[in-house]
Amino acid sequence: MVVRVMATGVFDLLHPGHLYFLTEAKKLGDELVVVIARDQTARRLKHEPYVPEQLRREMVEALKPVDRAVLGSTTDIYETVVREHPSIIALGYNQVWNEQEVERECARRGVPLKVVRIPQRPHDDLATRRIVERIVERTSRELKP
Repeated sequence: MVVRVMATGVFDLLHPGHLYFLTEAKKLGDELVVVIARDQTARRLKHEPYVPEQLRREMVEALKPVDRAVLGSTTDIYETVVREHPSIIALGYNQVWNEQEVERECARRGVPLKVVRIPQRPHDDLATRRIVERIVERTSRELKP
């Protein structure tokens, strides 16, 4: 039986933390399917994406640990879970979902699975928001007379 792992995220500006997360998620099973948040979902949960959803999907799918990347639903986050039927959902250390609630809702929808929280990468300060802050800081310093 193939153990399908599902990971989700915006993956707006790919950085080492994303690669760590996806590499660790892949270790949990045989196949890694990554669900890319739609632009409107990214706006609602985080921020206006810098990179459009289809390009984010293509970039994530090109990463070595990823077997497939798909766009998520615009209305129901569990729709993709039901369609892909994973055995495991890997959550990043900073994703807001409650593991037990996700497991219960998936089981209620006919997809019993285990949710695994991937720990933070040691010394990881390169999240998308921090990268953008560094660029803005550096640019503003360079533009000052």
